[in-house]
Amino acid sequence: MAIGLCLAPAAALAQQAPQPAQFAQVGGRIAAIRIEGTQRIDPTTVRSYMTVAPGDAFDGQKLDDSLKSLFQTGLFADVNLRREGDELVVTVVENPVINRIAFEGNKRIEDETLNREIELRPRVVYTRTRVQNDVARIEEIYRRSGRFAASITPKIIQLEQNRVDLVFEIDEGPKTEVRRINFVGNRAYDDDDLREAVQTKETRWYRFFGSDDTYDPDRLTYDRELLRRFYLSRGYADFRVVSAVAELTPDREAFFITFTVDEGERYNFGKVDVASAIPRLDTEALKGLITTETGDTYNGEEVERTITALTDALGNQQFAFVDIEPLITRNREEKTVDITYQINEGRRVYVQRININGNVRTLDAVIRREMQLVEGDPFNASRLKRSEQRIRDLGFFERVQVARNPGTAEDQTVIDVNVEEQSTGELSIGAGFSTADGPLGDISIRERNLLGRGQDLRLRTIIAGSRREIDLSFTEPYFLERDLSAGIDLFRITRDQQDESSYDLEQIGFGLRLGYPLAERLRQNLNYTLERNKIENVDPLESIFIREQVGSRVTSSIGQELVYDARDSRISPTEGYYLQLSNTLAGLGGDVRHLNTELGAGFYYPVYEQWILSLTGRVGYIVGIGQDVRINDRFFLGGDSLRGFATAGVGPRDIGTDDALGGNRYAQGSVEMSFPLPLPTEFGITGRAFSDFGTLSGADISCSTATCPKVADDASIRASVGVGLSWRSPLGPIRLDLAAPLLKEAYDDTEVFRFSFGTRF
Repeated sequence: MAIGLCLAPAAALAQQAPQPAQFAQVGGRIAAIRIEGTQRIDPTTVRSYMTVAPGDAFDGQKLDDSLKSLFQTGLFADVNLRREGDELVVTVVENPVINRIAFEGNKRIEDETLNREIELRPRVVYTRTRVQNDVARIEEIYRRSGRFAASITPKIIQLEQNRVDLVFEIDEGPKTEVRRINFVGNRAYDDDDLREAVQTKETRWYRFFGSDDTYDPDRLTYDRELLRRFYLSRGYADFRVVSAVAELTPDREAFFITFTVDEGERYNFGKVDVASAIPRLDTEALKGLITTETGDTYNGEEVERTITALTDALGNQQFAFVDIEPLITRNREEKTVDITYQINEGRRVYVQRININGNVRTLDAVIRREMQLVEGDPFNASRLKRSEQRIRDLGFFERVQVARNPGTAEDQTVIDVNVEEQSTGELSIGAGFSTADGPLGDISIRERNLLGRGQDLRLRTIIAGSRREIDLSFTEPYFLERDLSAGIDLFRITRDQQDESSYDLEQIGFGLRLGYPLAERLRQNLNYTLERNKIENVDPLESIFIREQVGSRVTSSIGQELVYDARDSRISPTEGYYLQLSNTLAGLGGDVRHLNTELGAGFYYPVYEQWILSLTGRVGYIVGIGQDVRINDRFFLGGDSLRGFATAGVGPRDIGTDDALGGNRYAQGSVEMSFPLPLPTEFGITGRAFSDFGTLSGADISCSTATCPKVADDASIRASVGVGLSWRSPLGPIRLDLAAPLLKEAYDDTEVFRFSFGTRF
């Protein structure tokens, strides 16, 4: 911002410290008070702040009090009291009024952000104290963004009528990096292990995408908690962070951070028991909920999980008011920790009111329906915690904070839900490559919180080397004001299956969806689909089993899916399991009739830190009802579903043309160990070793010729082993797999290398 007037330091209009009033004559009484120097302020207002009035004695103490009172108003830059005969003359210099506030030199932080933080505003009286306070606030904003070398110089532009323009000249300086992180007192784990545990990182050239390598005092406080969790989860029950000191280098460009820790001894769980002060409570039945056993390494997180499990179980038994306290007894000689989960009857507290704050666009109802507590319910801390997580999972808010405050009575509590909204509209353009589909382009327009009602509307198109897809979908998460997820999909998909089965497939249709919970982790989804599918572009020399299916068919199908999901995360699970059962019946009108059933399961177990063992599997069977199953409805195996084999590389095949025909039944499984690599965690690169196995057979085929071609179709097991890498790169996820078949048939189509890459802008 260019300003064409001479700038003067803000100190030029600084307030003067009040000096005691000096009078040549003492005694006598004040006959009148004359005010001089006022411009905007009425003289009557000046007199109202004084502690003396006409008729009062010329008392030095009272006059000093008047002088201080006038300065404390913040309206005056200077005040002088003098006596002329029996008259008291008050001469004031008014503080100027701010005409405009401007910021110069700020590139990293917008004017709007700075304006929200400062207290001074146009048409407000200028005072040096307020300016100094605002300078401190601006400096704090820059410190939070990692710029401790930032300097702010306030200057003024003097205008007519005792007005000023206030300009904050900002030298942002470089980001204040964290040059080194040191640990003192650690014996069990070296510095590298602990640097991985904390969020703050040392500055490296490859960390230009993040800000964890800049100093943030709030992050340092969080790092103390991360270190505590790190040690408590590994048996160090006495661990404490003695100090966390950040030292700024003399050039103010970097910090050296030193954590001093006291690890203490490592403990194992000793005797673990459940005790209750509530009559008629069966504690033996609750012992099965304890997640630890005697002899296990002490883990503070497991103690919290046990408390949550016990609280939930007691809530289901109508014990709404319980207080579970872990009574811990350390045996320092044997290095064991005995824990008794003491169940006491808690004070009866009910939810008086739930306040929703901060939502401008999102309707209150969208947030309230995620709460597992309503007004009048018995208060339950576990349900409150789950409610907060459910609101976060909506993805509508940048910040979610749920706080409990006292109500109007001792047995009442008020829950305040404070949110900060974020953008929910998305325009994404994707590009990528996969071994299966070749080059890929992806354009998507989506609004995840349509009109603030939580509805999801998406239009997406995909253009790939062997696939074209466009679909429009709409989802109402709470249909009919109930926990019913309803949606509709319109789609047109074309697939190039020439390499696998020598035909092209076109699908046009729509689908209806409805989902609802049967229990906390159990959900059922219903669907109906009506589509026209067309098989075309089949060469006359290709397999007769494919040529006889050329043409269009209409499929009208209804299906259901049951999912029990007990994983800790649906996106990146580290422990837990899931079960899935789906059925699809085609034949409610249309030309196609079949019954499809599939069953899937997965189990995830953390073997060691970031070493995750997963076992997953699926089986499926499809049977035609009065007709053969068409090739586009059959199962295919290979590619991502059976690494080491090409897409559709396993299963029934026309020996003469080498076309994959698909099968009516399959079984597929995978054992995989994912593990960290000796690289910084922020690289997002993980390794994996795996073994895939499966079988596909039972092609439901017939031909109209006298002699049908020979089909290879057997149920032998195929298996492979391999290794892979996954990289959460700044440009999108990259996945690479190298696999070698161990068990295969001569006609199978194998594939050693598989690669996929995708990005969104």
